[in-house]
Amino acid sequence: MATISYILGNLFRPTNWFLASYASSDSDIKALSLDLLSAKGEVSGVTIARQILNQYRMLDEAAKLAYFQFILADMDFNSSDVKTALNAYTDKHDANRYGQFIKSTQPKWRQFFRRLNEAPDATFDLVNMRADLLSLIPSHRELEVIDIDLRDLFLSWFNRGFLMLRPISWSSPAAVLEKIISYEAVHEISSWDDLRRRLEPSDRCCFAFFHPAMPDEPLIFVEVALMDHLPSSVQVILAQDSDVTSVEDMDYAVFYSISNCQKGLAGISFGNALIKTVVEELKHEYPRIKHYLTLSPLPGFTKWLAALTAVEKDGELQDVLTLATDHIGLRKPLAAAYLSLAKRDNGMPVDPVARFHLSNGARIHQLHEDADTSARGMKQSLGMMVNYLYHPDELIENHESFVNDGTIKADKAVKENAQKAKPYLSL
Repeated sequence: MATISYILGNLFRPTNWFLASYASSDSDIKALSLDLLSAKGEVSGVTIARQILNQYRMLDEAAKLAYFQFILADMDFNSSDVKTALNAYTDKHDANRYGQFIKSTQPKWRQFFRRLNEAPDATFDLVNMRADLLSLIPSHRELEVIDIDLRDLFLSWFNRGFLMLRPISWSSPAAVLEKIISYEAVHEISSWDDLRRRLEPSDRCCFAFFHPAMPDEPLIFVEVALMDHLPSSVQVILAQDSDVTSVEDMDYAVFYSISNCQKGLAGISFGNALIKTVVEELKHEYPRIKHYLTLSPLPGFTKWLAALTAVEKDGELQDVLTLATDHIGLRKPLAAAYLSLAKRDNGMPVDPVARFHLSNGARIHQLHEDADTSARGMKQSLGMMVNYLYHPDELIENHESFVNDGTIKADKAVKENAQKAKPYLSL
Protein backbone atom coordinates (compact mmCIF):
# COMPACT_ATOMS: atom_id res chain seq x y z
CA MET A 1 0.00 0.00 0.00
CA ALA A 2 1.33 3.44 -0.90
CA THR A 3 2.29 5.64 2.01
CA ILE A 4 0.77 9.07 2.55
CA SER A 5 4.22 10.62 1.94
CA TYR A 6 4.47 8.85 -1.41
CA ILE A 7 0.99 9.93 -2.47
CA LEU A 8 1.54 13.56 -1.44
CA GLY A 9 4.94 13.59 -3.10
CA ASN A 10 3.47 12.49 -6.39
CA LEU A 11 0.63 14.99 -6.14
CA PHE A 12 3.30 17.70 -5.98
CA ARG A 13 5.19 16.29 -8.96
CA PRO A 14 3.29 17.27 -12.14
CA THR A 15 3.98 15.21 -15.22
CA ASN A 16 6.55 16.85 -17.47
CA TRP A 17 6.37 14.95 -20.74
CA PHE A 18 5.26 18.05 -22.56
CA LEU A 19 8.44 19.94 -21.58
CA ALA A 20 10.77 17.82 -23.68
CA SER A 21 10.43 19.87 -26.85
CA TYR A 22 11.49 23.00 -24.99
CA ALA A 23 14.64 21.59 -23.43
CA SER A 24 16.99 23.00 -26.09
CA SER A 25 15.56 26.51 -26.09
CA ASP A 26 18.20 29.26 -25.88
CA SER A 27 15.78 32.13 -25.36
CA ASP A 28 17.15 34.92 -23.18
CA ILE A 29 16.24 34.35 -19.52
CA LYS A 30 15.09 37.95 -19.06
CA ALA A 31 12.81 37.78 -22.09
CA LEU A 32 11.46 34.44 -20.89
CA SER A 33 10.76 35.97 -17.48
CA LEU A 34 8.66 38.74 -19.01
CA ASP A 35 6.93 36.14 -21.18
CA LEU A 36 6.04 34.15 -18.06
CA LEU A 37 4.31 37.18 -16.54
CA SER A 38 2.20 37.61 -19.65
CA ALA A 39 1.51 33.90 -20.31
CA LYS A 40 -2.16 32.97 -19.98
CA GLY A 41 -2.16 29.28 -20.83
CA GLU A 42 -1.29 26.85 -18.05
CA VAL A 43 0.86 24.59 -20.23
CA SER A 44 2.75 27.46 -21.85
CA GLY A 45 3.36 29.05 -18.43
CA VAL A 46 4.71 25.82 -16.98
CA THR A 47 7.05 25.22 -19.92
CA ILE A 48 8.41 28.76 -19.78
CA ALA A 49 8.91 28.49 -16.01
CA ARG A 50 10.95 25.30 -16.43
CA GLN A 51 13.08 26.94 -19.14
CA ILE A 52 13.81 29.86 -16.81
CA LEU A 53 14.81 27.61 -13.93
CA ASN A 54 17.00 25.46 -16.17
CA GLN A 55 18.79 28.52 -17.51
CA TYR A 56 19.14 30.08 -14.07
CA ARG A 57 21.10 27.05 -12.87
CA MET A 58 23.73 27.74 -15.54
CA LEU A 59 24.37 31.36 -14.50
CA ASP A 60 27.55 32.32 -12.69
CA GLU A 61 27.48 34.63 -9.65
CA ALA A 62 27.80 37.84 -11.68
CA ALA A 63 24.99 36.78 -14.01
CA LYS A 64 22.77 35.86 -11.05
CA LEU A 65 23.34 39.30 -9.56
CA ALA A 66 22.41 40.91 -12.87
CA TYR A 67 19.29 38.75 -13.05
CA PHE A 68 18.10 39.77 -9.58
CA GLN A 69 18.79 43.40 -10.45
CA PHE A 70 16.65 42.93 -13.56
CA ILE A 71 13.81 41.52 -11.41
CA LEU A 72 14.13 44.48 -9.07
CA ALA A 73 14.04 47.04 -11.88
CA ASP A 74 11.44 45.47 -14.19
CA MET A 75 9.04 43.73 -11.79
CA ASP A 76 8.37 46.33 -9.13
CA PHE A 77 4.88 47.73 -8.56
CA ASN A 78 3.75 50.99 -10.18
CA SER A 79 3.38 53.71 -7.53
CA SER A 80 1.01 55.68 -9.76
CA ASP A 81 -1.33 52.68 -10.00
CA VAL A 82 -1.22 52.32 -6.20
CA LYS A 83 -2.26 55.96 -5.70
CA THR A 84 -5.06 55.66 -8.24
CA ALA A 85 -6.40 52.46 -6.68
CA LEU A 86 -6.15 53.90 -3.17
CA ASN A 87 -8.04 57.03 -4.15
CA ALA A 88 -10.75 54.92 -5.80
CA TYR A 89 -11.13 52.77 -2.69
CA THR A 90 -11.11 55.83 -0.44
CA ASP A 91 -14.00 57.28 -2.48
CA LYS A 92 -16.03 54.09 -2.23
CA HIS A 93 -15.32 51.07 -0.06
CA ASP A 94 -16.36 47.98 -1.99
CA ALA A 95 -14.82 44.58 -2.64
CA ASN A 96 -13.90 45.29 -6.27
CA ARG A 97 -11.97 48.49 -5.48
CA TYR A 98 -10.33 46.90 -2.49
CA GLY A 99 -9.20 44.01 -4.69
CA GLN A 100 -7.76 46.44 -7.23
CA PHE A 101 -5.89 48.28 -4.51
CA ILE A 102 -4.36 45.09 -3.10
CA LYS A 103 -3.39 43.95 -6.59
CA SER A 104 -1.71 47.29 -7.35
CA THR A 105 0.48 47.05 -4.24
CA GLN A 106 1.85 43.62 -5.18
CA PRO A 107 5.15 43.80 -7.07
CA LYS A 108 5.17 41.72 -10.23
CA TRP A 109 8.01 39.58 -8.88
CA ARG A 110 5.62 38.08 -6.34
CA GLN A 111 3.40 36.71 -9.11
CA PHE A 112 6.54 35.77 -11.05
CA PHE A 113 7.80 33.49 -8.24
CA ARG A 114 4.34 31.95 -7.88
CA ARG A 115 4.32 31.08 -11.58
CA LEU A 116 7.84 29.70 -11.45
CA ASN A 117 6.71 27.37 -8.70
CA GLU A 118 4.12 25.80 -11.01
CA ALA A 119 6.85 24.02 -12.98
CA PRO A 120 7.68 20.40 -12.09
CA ASP A 121 10.13 20.15 -9.16
CA ALA A 122 10.38 23.96 -9.09
CA THR A 123 10.20 24.39 -5.31
CA PHE A 124 13.71 23.06 -4.70
CA ASP A 125 15.04 25.30 -7.48
CA LEU A 126 13.39 28.31 -5.85
CA VAL A 127 14.87 27.39 -2.46
CA ASN A 128 18.31 27.34 -4.07
CA MET A 129 17.54 30.60 -5.87
CA ARG A 130 16.75 32.24 -2.53
CA ALA A 131 20.02 30.89 -1.12
CA ASP A 132 21.80 32.75 -3.92
CA LEU A 133 19.79 35.88 -3.21
CA LEU A 134 20.64 35.77 0.50
CA SER A 135 24.34 35.45 -0.31
CA LEU A 136 24.15 38.57 -2.49
CA ILE A 137 22.15 40.77 -0.11
CA PRO A 138 24.99 41.72 2.30
CA SER A 139 26.81 43.55 -0.49
CA HIS A 140 23.67 44.57 -2.42
CA ARG A 141 21.15 45.67 0.19
CA GLU A 142 18.72 46.92 -2.45
CA LEU A 143 17.84 43.29 -3.24
CA GLU A 144 16.46 42.79 0.26
CA VAL A 145 13.02 44.01 -0.84
CA ILE A 146 12.73 41.02 -3.18
CA ASP A 147 13.46 38.67 -0.32
CA ILE A 148 10.69 40.18 1.80
CA ASP A 149 8.15 38.80 -0.68
CA LEU A 150 10.02 35.58 -1.40
CA ARG A 151 10.30 34.79 2.31
CA ASP A 152 6.61 35.55 2.74
CA LEU A 153 5.75 33.10 -0.03
CA PHE A 154 7.98 30.46 1.56
CA LEU A 155 6.27 30.95 4.92
CA SER A 156 3.04 30.00 3.17
CA TRP A 157 4.44 27.14 1.09
CA PHE A 158 6.36 25.62 4.02
CA ASN A 159 3.81 26.04 6.79
CA ARG A 160 3.48 23.27 9.38
CA GLY A 161 0.44 21.76 7.66
CA PHE A 162 2.56 20.65 4.70
CA LEU A 163 5.51 19.26 6.64
CA MET A 164 5.89 15.50 6.94
CA LEU A 165 7.80 13.94 9.83
CA ARG A 166 9.83 10.89 8.80
CA PRO A 167 12.16 8.75 10.90
CA ILE A 168 15.66 8.37 9.48
CA SER A 169 17.16 4.94 10.10
CA TRP A 170 20.11 2.91 8.89
CA SER A 171 17.74 1.31 6.36
CA SER A 172 16.69 4.68 4.86
CA PRO A 173 17.64 5.27 1.20
CA ALA A 174 21.36 5.87 0.68
CA ALA A 175 20.68 9.21 -0.99
CA VAL A 176 18.94 10.47 2.15
CA LEU A 177 21.70 9.13 4.42
CA GLU A 178 24.31 10.92 2.33
CA LYS A 179 22.41 14.16 2.85
CA ILE A 180 22.28 13.59 6.62
CA ILE A 181 26.08 13.30 6.59
CA SER A 182 26.41 16.40 4.42
CA TYR A 183 23.92 18.57 6.32
CA GLU A 184 24.99 17.68 9.90
CA ALA A 185 25.89 21.09 11.33
CA VAL A 186 26.60 20.47 15.04
CA HIS A 187 28.70 17.31 15.40
CA GLU A 188 30.42 16.29 12.19
CA ILE A 189 29.68 12.77 10.96
CA SER A 190 33.15 11.46 10.19
CA SER A 191 32.29 8.20 8.41
CA TRP A 192 29.56 5.75 7.50
CA ASP A 193 30.43 3.84 10.69
CA ASP A 194 29.87 7.03 12.66
CA LEU A 195 26.49 7.50 10.99
CA ARG A 196 25.60 3.87 11.67
CA ARG A 197 26.31 4.30 15.38
CA ARG A 198 23.90 7.25 15.43
CA LEU A 199 21.09 5.50 13.58
CA GLU A 200 21.17 1.73 13.96
CA PRO A 201 21.05 0.99 17.74
CA SER A 202 17.62 0.75 19.31
CA ASP A 203 18.47 3.58 21.72
CA ARG A 204 19.24 6.08 18.95
CA CYS A 205 16.70 7.97 16.81
CA CYS A 206 16.72 10.55 14.06
CA PHE A 207 13.71 12.42 12.70
CA ALA A 208 13.43 14.86 9.82
CA PHE A 209 10.83 17.15 8.32
CA PHE A 210 10.22 16.81 4.59
CA HIS A 211 7.97 18.76 2.22
CA PRO A 212 5.87 17.00 -0.43
CA ALA A 213 7.32 19.23 -3.14
CA MET A 214 10.85 18.19 -2.06
CA PRO A 215 10.32 14.56 -0.95
CA ASP A 216 14.00 13.58 -1.09
CA GLU A 217 15.39 16.70 0.58
CA PRO A 218 15.31 16.95 4.40
CA LEU A 219 14.49 20.44 5.65
CA ILE A 220 15.70 19.92 9.21
CA PHE A 221 16.58 16.89 11.31
CA VAL A 222 17.21 16.07 14.95
CA GLU A 223 19.31 13.28 16.45
CA VAL A 224 18.17 11.76 19.77
CA ALA A 225 19.84 9.49 22.31
CA LEU A 226 17.55 7.46 24.58
CA MET A 227 19.46 6.88 27.82
CA ASP A 228 19.19 5.75 31.43
CA HIS A 229 21.13 8.77 32.73
CA LEU A 230 21.86 12.39 31.89
CA PRO A 231 25.06 12.36 29.80
CA SER A 232 27.73 14.89 30.77
CA SER A 233 29.38 14.99 27.35
CA VAL A 234 28.68 14.41 23.69
CA GLN A 235 31.62 12.00 23.67
CA VAL A 236 29.52 9.62 25.77
CA ILE A 237 26.69 9.78 23.25
CA LEU A 238 28.88 9.36 20.17
CA ALA A 239 31.15 6.63 21.57
CA GLN A 240 31.36 3.68 19.21
CA ASP A 241 31.59 1.04 21.93
CA SER A 242 28.88 2.23 24.34
CA ASP A 243 26.29 -0.21 25.65
CA VAL A 244 22.76 -0.06 24.22
CA THR A 245 20.14 1.09 26.71
CA SER A 246 17.22 -1.29 27.07
CA VAL A 247 13.68 0.00 26.60
CA GLU A 248 12.93 -0.72 30.27
CA ASP A 249 15.79 1.54 31.40
CA MET A 250 15.18 4.49 29.07
CA ASP A 251 14.54 7.54 31.21
CA TYR A 252 16.07 10.42 29.23
CA ALA A 253 15.51 11.54 25.65
CA VAL A 254 18.50 13.71 24.80
CA PHE A 255 18.29 15.89 21.68
CA TYR A 256 21.98 16.32 20.92
CA SER A 257 22.01 17.71 17.38
CA ILE A 258 19.56 19.79 15.35
CA SER A 259 20.58 20.74 11.81
CA ASN A 260 18.85 22.97 9.29
CA CYS A 261 19.48 21.64 5.80
CA GLN A 262 18.47 24.30 3.27
CA LYS A 263 20.25 27.67 3.19
CA GLY A 264 17.43 29.00 1.05
CA LEU A 265 14.97 28.46 3.92
CA ALA A 266 16.85 30.66 6.38
CA GLY A 267 14.38 32.55 8.55
CA ILE A 268 11.68 29.90 8.07
CA SER A 269 11.48 28.28 11.49
CA PHE A 270 11.03 24.51 11.67
CA GLY A 271 12.88 23.67 14.88
CA ASN A 272 10.12 24.49 17.34
CA ALA A 273 7.58 22.30 15.55
CA LEU A 274 10.14 19.54 15.03
CA ILE A 275 11.06 19.20 18.71
CA LYS A 276 7.45 19.26 19.89
CA THR A 277 6.37 16.75 17.24
CA VAL A 278 9.25 14.39 18.03
CA VAL A 279 8.50 14.61 21.77
CA GLU A 280 4.95 13.47 21.05
CA GLU A 281 6.23 10.61 18.89
CA LEU A 282 8.63 9.47 21.60
CA LYS A 283 6.02 9.75 24.36
CA HIS A 284 3.79 7.42 22.37
CA GLU A 285 6.52 4.89 21.53
CA TYR A 286 8.52 5.07 24.80
CA PRO A 287 6.07 5.92 27.60
CA ARG A 288 8.70 5.20 30.28
CA ILE A 289 10.78 8.25 29.30
CA LYS A 290 10.31 11.05 31.83
CA HIS A 291 12.87 13.68 30.83
CA TYR A 292 13.16 15.49 27.51
CA LEU A 293 16.17 17.75 27.16
CA THR A 294 18.98 18.81 24.87
CA LEU A 295 22.74 18.63 25.05
CA SER A 296 23.53 21.85 23.24
CA PRO A 297 26.60 23.84 22.20
CA LEU A 298 27.39 27.43 23.18
CA PRO A 299 28.51 28.59 19.70
CA GLY A 300 29.41 32.17 20.60
CA PHE A 301 30.95 31.62 24.04
CA THR A 302 34.65 32.14 23.25
CA LYS A 303 33.87 35.09 20.99
CA TRP A 304 31.92 36.69 23.85
CA LEU A 305 34.75 36.01 26.32
CA ALA A 306 37.24 37.62 23.95
CA ALA A 307 35.13 40.80 23.83
CA LEU A 308 35.02 41.23 27.64
CA THR A 309 37.16 43.92 29.21
CA ALA A 310 40.37 42.66 30.80
CA VAL A 311 40.18 42.25 34.59
CA GLU A 312 42.72 42.72 37.35
CA LYS A 313 44.01 39.37 38.55
CA ASP A 314 47.09 38.81 40.74
CA GLY A 315 47.98 42.48 40.50
CA GLU A 316 47.82 42.79 36.71
CA LEU A 317 45.25 43.10 33.92
CA GLN A 318 44.43 39.76 32.33
CA ASP A 319 42.31 38.78 29.36
CA VAL A 320 39.12 36.93 30.43
CA LEU A 321 39.32 34.43 27.56
CA THR A 322 42.88 33.54 28.57
CA LEU A 323 41.84 33.13 32.18
CA ALA A 324 38.96 30.82 31.20
CA THR A 325 41.26 28.85 28.90
CA ASP A 326 43.85 28.36 31.63
CA HIS A 327 41.45 27.76 34.55
CA ILE A 328 38.71 25.21 33.87
CA GLY A 329 36.96 26.16 37.13
CA LEU A 330 36.04 29.56 35.64
CA ARG A 331 34.27 28.13 32.60
CA LYS A 332 31.04 27.03 34.23
CA PRO A 333 30.38 30.40 35.99
CA LEU A 334 31.26 32.34 32.85
CA ALA A 335 29.12 30.05 30.68
CA ALA A 336 26.18 30.52 33.06
CA ALA A 337 26.62 34.29 32.81
CA TYR A 338 26.90 34.10 29.03
CA LEU A 339 23.62 32.21 28.74
CA SER A 340 21.56 34.07 31.35
CA LEU A 341 23.02 37.60 31.60
CA ALA A 342 24.57 38.49 28.23
CA LYS A 343 21.91 40.25 26.15
CA ARG A 344 21.53 41.85 22.76
CA ASP A 345 20.19 45.37 22.34
CA ASN A 346 16.64 43.98 22.10
CA GLY A 347 16.96 42.22 25.46
CA MET A 348 17.28 38.73 24.00
CA PRO A 349 20.21 36.41 24.88
CA VAL A 350 23.38 36.77 22.86
CA ASP A 351 23.59 33.04 22.26
CA PRO A 352 21.48 31.92 19.23
CA VAL A 353 20.90 28.39 20.55
CA ALA A 354 19.70 29.81 23.86
CA ARG A 355 17.29 32.14 22.05
CA PHE A 356 15.86 29.19 20.15
CA HIS A 357 15.29 26.84 23.08
CA LEU A 358 14.18 29.50 25.58
CA SER A 359 11.65 30.83 23.08
CA ASN A 360 10.30 27.27 22.82
CA GLY A 361 9.64 27.25 26.56
CA ALA A 362 12.68 25.30 27.72
CA ARG A 363 14.75 26.17 30.78
CA ILE A 364 18.52 26.19 31.28
CA HIS A 365 19.06 23.02 33.29
CA GLN A 366 22.72 22.08 33.72
CA LEU A 367 26.17 23.05 32.44
CA HIS A 368 28.94 20.57 31.61
CA GLU A 369 32.70 21.08 31.35
CA ASP A 370 34.77 19.10 28.83
CA ALA A 371 31.48 18.10 27.21
CA ASP A 372 32.66 18.63 23.62
CA THR A 373 36.40 18.18 23.31
CA SER A 374 36.43 18.20 19.51
CA ALA A 375 38.48 20.90 17.82
CA ARG A 376 35.29 22.75 16.98
CA GLY A 377 33.87 22.40 20.49
CA MET A 378 37.03 23.76 22.11
CA LYS A 379 37.28 26.62 19.63
CA GLN A 380 33.71 27.86 19.99
CA SER A 381 32.97 27.09 23.65
CA LEU A 382 36.09 25.79 25.44
CA GLY A 383 34.34 22.42 25.55
CA MET A 384 31.28 23.66 27.44
CA MET A 385 27.79 22.32 26.70
CA VAL A 386 24.40 22.89 28.30
CA ASN A 387 21.11 21.04 28.81
CA TYR A 388 17.87 22.82 27.99
CA LEU A 389 15.04 21.03 29.77
CA TYR A 390 11.67 20.67 28.05
CA HIS A 391 9.19 20.12 30.88
CA PRO A 392 5.67 19.78 29.42
CA ASP A 393 4.00 21.45 32.42
CA GLU A 394 5.96 24.68 32.13
CA LEU A 395 6.54 25.15 28.39
CA ILE A 396 3.71 27.65 27.84
CA GLU A 397 4.49 29.72 30.92
CA ASN A 398 8.22 29.81 30.15
CA HIS A 399 7.57 30.76 26.53
CA GLU A 400 5.21 33.59 27.44
CA SER A 401 7.50 35.08 30.08
CA PHE A 402 10.49 34.88 27.74
CA VAL A 403 8.92 36.46 24.65
CA ASN A 404 6.94 39.08 26.60
CA ASP A 405 9.39 40.06 29.34
CA GLY A 406 12.72 38.52 28.34
CA THR A 407 12.64 36.33 31.46
CA ILE A 408 15.16 33.50 31.29
CA LYS A 409 14.21 30.43 33.29
CA ALA A 410 17.18 28.56 34.73
CA ASP A 411 17.86 26.07 37.48
CA LYS A 412 19.19 27.36 40.81
CA ALA A 413 22.75 26.09 40.24
CA VAL A 414 22.95 27.94 36.91
CA LYS A 415 21.83 31.20 38.53
CA GLU A 416 24.33 30.78 41.35
CA ASN A 417 27.17 30.16 38.90
CA ALA A 418 26.22 33.26 36.92
CA GLN A 419 26.55 35.38 40.08
CA LYS A 420 30.06 34.01 40.68
CA ALA A 421 31.11 35.32 37.25
CA LYS A 422 30.10 38.95 37.84
CA PRO A 423 33.61 40.15 38.82
CA TYR A 424 34.76 39.15 35.33
CA LEU A 425 31.96 40.83 33.41
CA SER A 426 31.77 44.17 31.64
CA LEU A 427 28.04 44.04 30.92
